[in-house]
Amino acid sequence: MARRTLTTTAATLAATLLLSACGGGGDDSSDDIEGADKGSSSPSASASAAADVERPDVSLPGDLKLVFDFDKPSDADEAAALDDAANYIRALKHGIVAQDPNDAAYQFYSRGGAAKYAKTQIDAWVDGGWTATGEDRYYDAVTSKSDDAKAVLVTFCRNQAKSYSKNIETGKITYTKESLDSYLKYRVLMQPSVDSPQVWQARQIEVAGKAKECQQ
Repeated sequence: MARRTLTTTAATLAATLLLSACGGGGDDSSDDIEGADKGSSSPSASASAAADVERPDVSLPGDLKLVFDFDKPSDADEAAALDDAANYIRALKHGIVAQDPNDAAYQFYSRGGAAKYAKTQIDAWVDGGWTATGEDRYYDAVTSKSDDAKAVLVTFCRNQAKSYSKNIETGKITYTKESLDSYLKYRVLMQPSVDSPQVWQARQIEVAGKAKECQQ
């Protein structure tokens, strides 16, 4: 996992994400419901600093596995932001499994455009009558810290080739084959929570589909 000071390009992206008012700040179409329309790493030691914060349950059923192949940054803020970026993804999945577009978990780990994005994603799964199953892998994380340490831009790849949708009523799983569509690139702007500064929340998110740079 690489880290770097927030460069001019990264700073520009962060500003763009903050100012974005389009559909939650992300490309919703690039983060498809896996298979629906086509046919865990625990938080690192940085979480100990926020041990006094009561965090929501983001546990998932045994048939859904999230793999975060992230290395811990040496910078404490970046490590905390990366941990909670992973928790934001867990919380989004928790909302899908719970079939609750107003699930407290994603609201705890996000606000603004990122919260809107999560709700939109969960809504789509609920409306389609689907839940998630299989294995979802996230990797190649890069963290970029702002000069004032008030924001960390987290980027990472996703391979959803083994992540599938399951019809809630019938239990039927829709399997898909690995392709360029399996690879996504995430850019998530993380900032400390106003109520609990130990907790980092996703403020804005940008998701790019068919990410060739994420193919391995």
